[in-house]
Amino acid sequence: MSPSPRRQTLAEALSARLQAEWLTGGPLSTLLLPLSLVYGLVARLRARLLQPAELPVPVIVVGNWIVGGAGKTPTLLALLEHLKARGLRVGVVSRGYRREGDGVELLGPSSTAQNAGDEPLLVHLRGRVPVAVGRDRVAAARALLAAHPEIQLIVSDDGLQHLRLPRALSVLVFDERGVGNGRLLPAGPLRQAPRWAPAPDEIVIYNAARPSTRRAGHLGRRRLRGAVRLQDWWAGRPAEAASLVALRQGVWTAVAGVARPQRFFDMLSDLGLHFEPLPQPDHASYAELPWPASAQGVLLTEKDAVKIRPERVGALPVWVLPLDFEPGPEFLAELDTHLNRLLPHGSTPDRTAGLPPVQGPA
Repeated sequence: MSPSPRRQTLAEALSARLQAEWLTGGPLSTLLLPLSLVYGLVARLRARLLQPAELPVPVIVVGNWIVGGAGKTPTLLALLEHLKARGLRVGVVSRGYRREGDGVELLGPSSTAQNAGDEPLLVHLRGRVPVAVGRDRVAAARALLAAHPEIQLIVSDDGLQHLRLPRALSVLVFDERGVGNGRLLPAGPLRQAPRWAPAPDEIVIYNAARPSTRRAGHLGRRRLRGAVRLQDWWAGRPAEAASLVALRQGVWTAVAGVARPQRFFDMLSDLGLHFEPLPQPDHASYAELPWPASAQGVLLTEKDAVKIRPERVGALPVWVLPLDFEPGPEFLAELDTHLNRLLPHGSTPDRTAGLPPVQGPA
């Protein structure tokens, strides 16, 4: 028997209402406009006071203006794949959203989603690159370089609004929401005021079927790479398209603890899979497994899988369906132009000029 649906609290209902108005506007959003004015004034003051620190290698920031699930992590993974194919030695820094603690930590074999954050751990496992997390991304970058002096280039998972983090290039990601109702937090979804003029150190990519803002940019395509059993995913084995096709024969419980779970469910439907959707809060901890005891099998996103070890599911068939983002040749060509500027002939930049001492992990 499936568990009874939990009644929505007043706070949850107001949050859902506000997020709906973030797309179109409405009375609740309008009521919050004075707070958005304060948010914008504080943002402008921070921009005047905070100066970028210095780092000895170029930094590429993958980020967005809008809160919640625009597709940064799949874009970052596609970026890492291309950088590694070029023979570049890359590291990643991230805040580690909702992890325990704010200090700097280098990810390793004992890292968990609790102490690293679910998305950084996913990047570390799937991207197979060194990753450091910390609220202070500059400190995280310095710790990463101290531990891995071979790194030629750092990619920041988010961080457009982390003004102390220098960036040689920004990859600005939009989904079909564009800039929503165009208002700053909390009246709208924007974390910074939009800038419509093209920037020479910025690439725009749309994680959507068509451009959703007035900014010129490239289109990408989302697709499920295949399917792999949970225990095999943790062992580093790749997903296979044939396994994904075979899942059409079963009846599944589909779990998605991501910002926009309906995207995952729509992709499953498009593939002809039969399933009961079980959306979870974004960054759900999975301290308790959410599916009912009657579930015949479970389908997970990678962001869910990184928090569920195979020994917790017993003999239940649990499959992981990795999401790929394909940015397209025009995006990669523009990226290569910037890379040739940042790292001519693949050389390693001078790491010593004008730098304070490198700090180790806090």
